[in-house]
Amino acid sequence: MTPLPSAGRAGRAALAAALCAGLSAGLTSCGEDPDAGTNGIGKLSAGEIEEKARAAVDGADAVRLSGTLVSKGGSYKLNMRLKQEGASGSVTSKDNTFELLRIGDALFLKADAGFWRGADGEGDEPGRADAEAAKKLGDKYVKVPQNDPSYKRFRGFTDMDVLLDGLLGMQGELSKGDRTQVGGVKTIKVLAAEGSGGVLDVSLIGEPYPLQFARAAGAGVLLLGEWDKDFPLAEPAKDDTLDYGGQLPTSSGD
Repeated sequence: MTPLPSAGRAGRAALAAALCAGLSAGLTSCGEDPDAGTNGIGKLSAGEIEEKARAAVDGADAVRLSGTLVSKGGSYKLNMRLKQEGASGSVTSKDNTFELLRIGDALFLKADAGFWRGADGEGDEPGRADAEAAKKLGDKYVKVPQNDPSYKRFRGFTDMDVLLDGLLGMQGELSKGDRTQVGGVKTIKVLAAEGSGGVLDVSLIGEPYPLQFARAAGAGVLLLGEWDKDFPLAEPAKDDTLDYGGQLPTSSGD
């Protein structure tokens, strides 16, 4: 039998590369194991990864949430630090930026006078009483009365469980996407309805926390970080605080 001619070094390398390319993705002898040094969730199904991420969220004590939220009421930029005991941060709409601080059930809101005058252009022109109130409320931490119509709406931006449950919803059949990075941390994507129902980036390092979420139907992209990192909460100085007492000007709750 005539022996086969020996292949050169380059030929052997090309042959090995071709063989590796044809092997199942489950075999790792031809290259680096993509799950080496990770938390292992990359081996799970899309549904299992999403469940692990949900469990990590439910068990977390704190998080920083930032990004854009698009809703029927308009587009908002969020930059909130959240924990069970309260929250602090800011919300920016097309026309206004306001700061929120919640400690337990005590909710404080700080905005300029234009916010209190209804500077977003919605509704009727503010009455003289509201205009006068706006001068007093502008750039002060205003304690929002719990019986005020706006209390529940503003508190929603500061409630960690409510906010995360409402913002991280996936719509449609789940599938696994690419491995990538968010903020230098390795992640794996979980897609709902091939991406149109939301795309969740879950950390492959440490706890499987969500690190980025592109909401369904282009309703905004959110970044989540500083998981379980505690932060201080303290009531603002008395000189910077105003307890309005009764119902706030109607423009603040519309």
